[in-house]
Amino acid sequence: MFAIMKVLIIACIGGALFAQLHIPIPWMLGPIVFVMLTQFIYKGALKWPAPFLNIGVVIVGTVIGIQFDTSLFNQMGSLLLYMVLVNVILIGGALLIAQCTSKWTGLPMKVAILGAIPGGLSQTVAFALEEKITDISTITYFQIIRLLLVVMIVPFIVSGEAISKPVTDASMSFTLVALIALSWCVSYVTNRVHLPVAFFITPIMFVLTLQLTTPIAMPAIPEYTMVVAQVLIGAHIGLMLKPHMLKFPKRVLVGGVMSALALILLTIGSSYLMMGLMGTSFVSSFLSAAPGGLDQMVLLAEAIHADVSLVSMFQTFRLLFIFLCIMPILKIAFRRKSLALQENT
Repeated sequence: MFAIMKVLIIACIGGALFAQLHIPIPWMLGPIVFVMLTQFIYKGALKWPAPFLNIGVVIVGTVIGIQFDTSLFNQMGSLLLYMVLVNVILIGGALLIAQCTSKWTGLPMKVAILGAIPGGLSQTVAFALEEKITDISTITYFQIIRLLLVVMIVPFIVSGEAISKPVTDASMSFTLVALIALSWCVSYVTNRVHLPVAFFITPIMFVLTLQLTTPIAMPAIPEYTMVVAQVLIGAHIGLMLKPHMLKFPKRVLVGGVMSALALILLTIGSSYLMMGLMGTSFVSSFLSAAPGGLDQMVLLAEAIHADVSLVSMFQTFRLLFIFLCIMPILKIAFRRKSLALQENT
């Protein structure tokens, strides 16, 4: 319990300081930076239970479900085409980056690909284990360093495009608490059946279903609701990069950073393509294509008042596209290569 309290105190101090310095999404970036630096300096126990992260993600998903613009469903035909196009560009670019990374670092191509594919960490690691890839630590490092760089760099890229929004004086309501609690319960069930990012996708779908099928009035969202979510998520991310991960060879360490930066540059190019094709703002386009965590990009979109509905749709589609289309293709390609190597030996 004391290890958890230490992380909570450190996270709150970081968030408060970043808020005073007017840094974008301070209550997520502050905890990330302070908790991450603390674990590199402090040798005592630091712990942040997974349920705390899940609660933060459920809060974000519930809020996005409440705020979701259902009129986007009327544009699903054209949006689907754009989502496929953007993801083909991003994933194709990731494969080229992986090839360059493999040649420069000497990593096996399988490891470089799984390190570069912008999917969820837990699902990517599970896929690697299923394919009997042994270098899980390198894949984990590449995925985590990309997430950290995206979450820490992207806010500064898009903060200049932030849209002002009146501060709400809404207070916490029973309806909002009930929606969050029910969303968590339903998410727990869908997580048990292995729905990807269940604690984020499920609340959105659950609240949207209530909006479309019942007369329940959606509650107002107090500002501090998302502050709580940012702290819960930021503290978890801050503990992801472990000191032992920095003991990789220098080329692997640099390769992870360069791979992430290359994906961010590719995202900027994709964003301008989206702007030209769809007429969206740069910030909404960028966050829709950004190779960060789904919940973190949507949380950032909400914080700077971008189009959270559009960002949610694009980010969710990419995750499903990767695990329903790209991963099966990779599975076939990896196994064919293994059979070819066996025949040659």
